[in-house]
Amino acid sequence: MFPTVYLTPVVSLIAGILILLIPRLLNYIVAFYLIVIGILGLVHR
Repeated sequence: MFPTVYLTPVVSLIAGILILLIPRLLNYIVAFYLIVIGILGLVHR
């Protein structure tokens, strides 16, 4: 199983870089991030 501890910082860095490059993607990136964290939280239990 892929540890959440390693995935969260990687997803955060990618999202931050994309937001800096293309600010219009902010809504999609936040939504995707929340969905990924939610799924990982459910699967981890």
